[in-house]
Amino acid sequence: MCPRIATDGIPGAAAFVPDAHSLAILQDAVQRCRGCTLYRNATQAVFGEMQASPANRNGAKAQIMMIGEQPGDREDKEGRPFVGPAGKLLDRCLKAGGIDRKEVYVTNAVKHFKWEPRGKLRIHKKPAASEVLACRPWLEAEIDAVCPRLIVCLGAVAAQGLLGTGFKVTKSHGTLQEAEGLPPIVATAHPASILRALKIEDRERQTASLIEDLRKAAAYRTSHAA
Repeated sequence: MCPRIATDGIPGAAAFVPDAHSLAILQDAVQRCRGCTLYRNATQAVFGEMQASPANRNGAKAQIMMIGEQPGDREDKEGRPFVGPAGKLLDRCLKAGGIDRKEVYVTNAVKHFKWEPRGKLRIHKKPAASEVLACRPWLEAEIDAVCPRLIVCLGAVAAQGLLGTGFKVTKSHGTLQEAEGLPPIVATAHPASILRALKIEDRERQTASLIEDLRKAAAYRTSHAA
């Protein structure tokens, strides 16, 4: 059994999360969430999924659950996580790390796209800690529904949301972490942060580091397979 994570006392989305934690029910309900103000400027809420098939997206258990920060512009428009440039890089790194993207449940700590205008573009804006906290009940419901053996946090927002604000991805990436009521956690860089690096050599170094962290996640999955 996967431990149920209590959401009592957490402000924000808790009132909008159904008691039944099936992915299909949650995915439908999240579109009506008003737990924070981010929904006002977003096209839609973007829930997590598995790629393999519609059946898997709504019902299958995943050994690995990957949590990013928030949807981007493409994700906001398409309604699916990690389908933009960062998602493409993640796909390549997963393959190099020995993990099949189709067998991974991918989601974000925040379900609505936070952005600011820059000309005709919508530019990503980091969610506030209060917005991450407000959205936490959705993430906890996903974890309860998916019941993964391992969580991989992509970037500081996801990692600190589960491991505390003192956690530093740059110092502790790739190492197994424990948090009460949660499966083991491995934190690593978010692919979007790699794409933002200005120098090619920095992008190459950070990509290699991400792949190595994913190899460690794959090794843990293999050693703890049912």
